[in-house]
Parts: sequence; C-alpha cells; structure tokens
Amino acid sequence: MKTSAILVSRFPLATQSRLAVRLPYFVTLMKPRVMALAVFTAFVGMMVAPSRVDPLLGFVAILAIAAGAGAAGVLNMWYDADIDRMMTRTEMRPIPRGKVSRTEALAFGLALAGSSVLALALVANVEAAGLLAFTIFFYVAVYTMRLKRSTPQNIVIGGAAGALPPVIGWALATGDVGLEPLILFLIIFLWTPPHFWALALTRADEYARAGVPMLPVVAGKSATARQIFVYSLFLLPVSILPWALGFTGGLYGAVATVCGAIFVVLAGQVRRHRGINQPAAHRLFAFSILYLFLLFAALLDSGINRSTTERAAATGETSQAVSPATLLQTARGPFQAGAGGV
Repeated sequence: MKTSAILVSRFPLATQSRLAVRLPYFVTLMKPRVMALAVFTAFVGMMVAPSRVDPLLGFVAILAIAAGAGAAGVLNMWYDADIDRMMTRTEMRPIPRGKVSRTEALAFGLALAGSSVLALALVANVEAAGLLAFTIFFYVAVYTMRLKRSTPQNIVIGGAAGALPPVIGWALATGDVGLEPLILFLIIFLWTPPHFWALALTRADEYARAGVPMLPVVAGKSATARQIFVYSLFLLPVSILPWALGFTGGLYGAVATVCGAIFVVLAGQVRRHRGINQPAAHRLFAFSILYLFLLFAALLDSGINRSTTERAAATGETSQAVSPATLLQTARGPFQAGAGGV
C-alpha cells in the first residue's frame, strides 16, 4: 500500500517535470522572433488607431494575436518538417530533432489557433477575430501548403499574411479598417520580399537542396538582386505616406526618409555585386529587421503623442499645459519643496 501511494504521489511530479523539459520546444515551434514582430506591429496598429482600448482588454487582445501568430508558426513547422530536415538553417528545429512529434505539433497548432481567434472575438470584436483567422489560414494553407513549394513568388504573395497584424490591431480598436492601416499593410508587404530574398541569397544552396523554388534558385542571384532593388525603391515613398498624408509627425517622416534611403543604398550594393556578395546580402537582411522596428517605433511615438493631444482636448486643457515653461516648472516643483534630496 505504501509503495503504491508513493508511486501515485510521484507520478504527477514526473509528468510535470517532463512537461517543463519539453516546454521550450513548443515555444520554439511558435517562432518567437517572428511572433514578436507580429505582436509589435499589431500593438502599433492598435495604438495609432483613433479609438482607445481598455488597457486590460487590449493586453488580452494582444496576447490573443501573439497566440495566433504562434499558431501559424507551429502549423508551418508541422507541414514543413520534411524540408526542414534538409536545410542547415532549420535542421535543429524541434520536429526534425525528434523533440516534438508532428501529431503533437498539429494538435498544438490547431488548439492555439482556435483559442486565439475565439479569445480575440470575446475581448475585442468579430472583425479583428476574422482578420486573425484569415491571417492564420492564409499563412498556413495558402503560403505554406501551396505557394512555398510551387512558385518563386511565394514570398511576394505570402507576404500578405505577415503584413496583416497592424490591420488587426487597428480593427480591434475601431471595429473597422481605414486608409491608415492599409498603408501600414502596404509598407510591410513591400518590405517582405527584399527582407527574405536577402536571406535567400545567402541560403540559395540549401533551398535548392530542399526543392524550394525561392527566387535565387529559379531566376538566379543577379535577377534576385535586381528585384530586391526595385522593391526597395517602391518601399521608400510608400513608407513616407503616413507623414505625407498627415497621419504622423515629423519624427516619423525623418525616420522613414533616412532609414528608407539607407535601405535603398544597401539594396543597391547587393545589386551592384549581382547578389553574389554574401556580406552585402547579410547586411541588408540585418538592417531590414532594424528598419521595420525603427519605422514602427516612430509610428508608436506619433500615436502616443496624438493620444495625449486628444485627451488634452477632451478634458479642456490648453496648450499651456504642455508648454516648455510649464514642463520646467513641473520639473522644478519637487526640488523647491525639498522632496528631492538624495
């Protein structure tokens, strides 16, 4: 009896221990870096929207979007397990390593997808939940299962899925979609091909071995370098549109102009070397990540400033409340009162 009691009492602990050990593998399946980018752009979309969201509900909604993005990553790895084994960049993922089975990944991905869409519908609105569901479906069923293995334009068309998070963020705040989130969608849509093709230039042999018709494999590196440059040229004026149309302030306009120019210069270097210079391609790939972060960080700053102005107008505050003299007086107040001693 004592032995049986000991075994029963220890079993849950052993089970919990195994789950704790395997948890990082399930997190890896969710593609945390890709998920973080989707969450950040969705958060910016929510913050720049004209409608305000309750902080708690907004937090839960962003978690739901994160779960949805993670679900798309899980289902992508589930389907691509066969080609992941053939590429150095992906051979250490959990399924090729045997840390998670394909059946487990499929069940986890479907559960995550369903719960994320349902949660977003409950805490936000049906419009945002529908966009999230469409994004997951498009990334998995259209890009992963169809486009990725059949056309060199896979990244171009499939990029629509990665461009939707700011639209979802806007929709969860407003319940609809306007011109501003569509411009944000277009920015990410045009950014995606040069971003991924720059990486593909450094991994062309791996994609060829796996049978994935990425543009450098099908059209060659020189043609890919030209396409990267063309998309970069289109991206520059489109990225400036939020400022040109009065959606954002001067900070965003400056960031978009300077970073866009650097992007074009780096893309020009890739083109000049006909795509065969791997350091040049890697520099563009690395900068493209920083570029999108800086662009949306500047958007976020504009959104916060606009919200502050709108709140001040709604409460009847005048511009004197944020004048330099008022800020200086506010900053000096505690020290005049003797409360700032060190």
